[in-house]
Amino acid sequence: MKKHLILSVLKDSAGEESGIEAGDRLLKINGREILDYFDYEFLVKDSFIEMLIEKKNGEEWLLEIDKDPDEELGLVFEKDMMDDYRSCANKCIFCFIDQLPGGMRESLYFKDDDSRLSFLYGNYVTLTNMSDRDIDRIIEYRMSPVYISFQTTDPMLRCRMLGNRFAGEALKKAQRLYEAGIEMNGQIVLCKGINDNEALERTLKDLSEYAPVLRSVSVVPVGLTRYREGLFELTPFDKKDAVEVIRLVEKWQRLIYSRYGYHFVHASDEFYLLAEMPLPEAGRYDGYLQYENGVGMLRAFMDDFEEALLRLKEILPDNKALYGINRRVSCATGMLAYSAVLDMTRRLEELIPGLKVFVYPIRNEFFGEMITVTGLLTGRDIMEQLKDRELGECLLLSEAMAREEEPILLDDVSIGEMERTLQVNIDIVKSNGMDFIEKVLGEVIYE
Repeated sequence: MKKHLILSVLKDSAGEESGIEAGDRLLKINGREILDYFDYEFLVKDSFIEMLIEKKNGEEWLLEIDKDPDEELGLVFEKDMMDDYRSCANKCIFCFIDQLPGGMRESLYFKDDDSRLSFLYGNYVTLTNMSDRDIDRIIEYRMSPVYISFQTTDPMLRCRMLGNRFAGEALKKAQRLYEAGIEMNGQIVLCKGINDNEALERTLKDLSEYAPVLRSVSVVPVGLTRYREGLFELTPFDKKDAVEVIRLVEKWQRLIYSRYGYHFVHASDEFYLLAEMPLPEAGRYDGYLQYENGVGMLRAFMDDFEEALLRLKEILPDNKALYGINRRVSCATGMLAYSAVLDMTRRLEELIPGLKVFVYPIRNEFFGEMITVTGLLTGRDIMEQLKDRELGECLLLSEAMAREEEPILLDDVSIGEMERTLQVNIDIVKSNGMDFIEKVLGEVIYE
């Protein structure tokens, strides 16, 4: 039986009033063993519960607790999940973590494949290390949505891609979730010559049978770093490939939209930029369900910028201070978003003559030049490529590189170290157009 150590009990909580103390261990609730956080959260929702506690001296107390259904017990456990995180049991041919260099912080090498993190944080799972009991709990507790890495619906091909002989059989678990009405979101990491073309057509056809319970599917290109020695040989997509992927995706968008009124499958921004095709309009992203997967991120930012720019134009005639701005700033971005960011800054410069923005596209020397997204830039690359550039009074970096609450980049270079090396103040820009304009202008204008 699992014994969950209680680190602390909140003052005046139902737990404290029941005599529970730090150092006690939770054994059961309503006669059921507690496997993890989800069992606990589900069972404590009742207004009357019986809780079996092991005290620090080894005595077992059966506590009867009356409370409001939504009232928390106030218990803080040793592990936030009340269990260890589940790591991935696959050996995927496209795994990004296998392509990381040595010497990075340890947390970056952990391969999670945990359905609980899928529910909590939107992490994608392959279903391969989920038992029938796990599926039963998802259905019983209505844990929704679940995020699933499908890659392909061809069982044999899925086994090959995931390096797991059970990977094809695991697809049956998605069928159970569908039958139970558990909302799902899916992703397909596309590998050239492996699961694209006819294989992708089959996958989208099969997955369309799960609509509308399957709310969205993203199609994203495999990320290839320069650290692939000894790994499965994969090649990057080119413009022609990207056009074909988009053609297939948009075909299935039209089919599903005609049946269910939503677009179902979405190609990542990367494919549209590689194909040199216009990004879809906002309405085709179905509320940006795949935003964190790089689907619609640039469209949302561009549309938000347009709205913020319109508001800026409205207030400009009455704001003489903005006309008097004399400001020079710089902005570092990934190669993928460079053109869009450059266009935005040029339009701001045209509006405010005293403004000058230097936009620098950063080559990803750390991971390799095939990695072009802003979020995977490192401090060393930025410092090396900007050391002799004009940076103005402030350098702007996207929060995709380093959020304000954790001011450190992937290579463990801190914002402070970059400021000292480049001799410039650094501002972190949130992923919205209003914050971008305010950081560029150095003025709070949207209060």
